[in-house]
Amino acid sequence: MLLKLIILGLIQGLTEFLPISSSGHLVICQRLFGLSGQEVALTVILHMGTLLAIVIFFFRDILKALSSVRLILLTLLVTSITGAVGLLGKEFFEGLFFSTRAVALAWFATGLLLLSTKRAMDGKRKEIDIKDASMLGFTQAIAIIPGISRSGVTISTLLFRKIDRSASFVLSFILGLPVIFGAGILEAKDIGSVLKSNPLVVAIGFMVSLISGIIALALLKRIMDKARFHYFGYYCIAISVATFLFIH
Repeated sequence: MLLKLIILGLIQGLTEFLPISSSGHLVICQRLFGLSGQEVALTVILHMGTLLAIVIFFFRDILKALSSVRLILLTLLVTSITGAVGLLGKEFFEGLFFSTRAVALAWFATGLLLLSTKRAMDGKRKEIDIKDASMLGFTQAIAIIPGISRSGVTISTLLFRKIDRSASFVLSFILGLPVIFGAGILEAKDIGSVLKSNPLVVAIGFMVSLISGIIALALLKRIMDKARFHYFGYYCIAISVATFLFIH
């Protein structure tokens, strides 16, 4: 149990922020590891670890955002659109979590999207407008599909809108923070019994996801600075093909 949770913690911490889809990896892990209901509930704890990683890594940026009424309003717009689409398509999205073929196709689409950003890394804009925020809200909603990376589609959206790659990296997470936090709150109802029965295991899993999440954010920032974001597309296409061929 402990080893399995450590592995899941590493996977959650790394895939939550790198543009390779944490939900897609979770679906595959459930299939490969045969996770029980309690073990799936434990992944919510891991999600909380990565949420704290965002707060720690972007602490100054979050404080700066909170001092800007304009950015707060745009964040509310992004969150409202994502939430509305998520609620309207709830049954559709939930059904996809049981299909490895759907995950494989979504990973392939993510891979193609990431590869297409190779020529979109030279944007100069530092701030977003209402149109940018609206598009971001819709693309972030699409990332509910397992295999579609939230960071992948949101950063790509900002890059295609000619936003500077450094700003795209920061804004992707700042504007998405309410949605990430909200998802954790909705899932939190499942963790009460887990906390009581395995407090040490839960604490270790939480710390693993927190530390690996911070490492992943630092790595992604470095990759964005070097304009190599599209490299993740090759990984997504490779794991898509592997999932389609070998995991049923």
